[in-house]
Amino acid sequence: MRKKILIFANCSSGLFDFRKELIMTLIQAGHVVKIYTPFDLEIEELKSLGAEVVETVIDRRGLNPCNDLKLFKFYWEKIKTETPDLVITYTIKPNIYGGLACRLRRIAYATNITGLGTAFQKEGWLKTMVTFMYRIGCKAAETVFFENVENMQSFLERKIVNEKQACLLNGAGVNLEYFSEREYPANDMLHFLFIGRVMKEKGIDELFLAMKMLIKDQCPVKLDVLGEYEEDYKEKVEKYELEGWLQFHGFQNDVRPYIEQAHCFVLPSWHEGMANTNLECAAMARPVITSNIHGCLEAVEDGVTGYLCEKQDVDSLYETMKKFTKLSYEERKEMGLAGRRRMEKMFDKRNVVAKTIEALM
Repeated sequence: MRKKILIFANCSSGLFDFRKELIMTLIQAGHVVKIYTPFDLEIEELKSLGAEVVETVIDRRGLNPCNDLKLFKFYWEKIKTETPDLVITYTIKPNIYGGLACRLRRIAYATNITGLGTAFQKEGWLKTMVTFMYRIGCKAAETVFFENVENMQSFLERKIVNEKQACLLNGAGVNLEYFSEREYPANDMLHFLFIGRVMKEKGIDELFLAMKMLIKDQCPVKLDVLGEYEEDYKEKVEKYELEGWLQFHGFQNDVRPYIEQAHCFVLPSWHEGMANTNLECAAMARPVITSNIHGCLEAVEDGVTGYLCEKQDVDSLYETMKKFTKLSYEERKEMGLAGRRRMEKMFDKRNVVAKTIEALM
């Protein structure tokens, strides 16, 4: 049956990068899809998928109750005007305020928990408040999707959702055709690659310190960094560029050429829903070094497709990266190929989209 579906999210580039296959599948099935999101990177690409896109103002990180009330009223009014058959929400504020608006309007909705964010990392008033708000936002959701088992268990234990609502996915999956297997680079200088927001909670400080230790050991290594500054790291990055071991490339619409040139991807993140960059790099047959936490560890078979290190532990990351530098070319290449096979077996985007639509419809 043809449905009218609204999608609420806080980032147009995130929707395009990780949900475009789902959106296209819904449109191709005859459903009318309308997207509400801030206009940022890749907005034109998102519009090109065929859905109507409406600009939405969201204070992503702020705690101003007036701004959040405005967002709730916006969703409340749009749901009343559009009378959708289904609303799909992504990220914390659309999940909470969009979910609450749907609940009060008695509109079917599905919530996506793409990560728990900073608020859930330590006990305190913020975690208590966000738990309460998620509870009222998710209460009437028909389905709540999770990208790792730890996040799902956290919501179940706190009685934010019940087992009937919860649906576990293998992240957003990875497009195995777009991120296709590439020949492993043969040059002697090892290039480690980081893709992500340049911020403390992605483990960027630990990565910089581990690199400096490797350079002190006279290891033939360089670090390529792709992403936008979320915090004030510009001066530090420029200093390391002058030292010659770091190259900063900023945000890139197409990360594949950089993955192709890399010998190993490194993501020492503190917390993730499911780190898509781990999946993308593994899909292109590159070994992955990442944190031994849910949202990261799922992408790696330790010692086979890459290595796991302890989060917020510089020594653990350094030792792990040092171990990688001692591998032979053939060992590193085989690690990457094993990662590709793991992606084909567990994280194929087509399977994730099919499971999502089965749960939605």
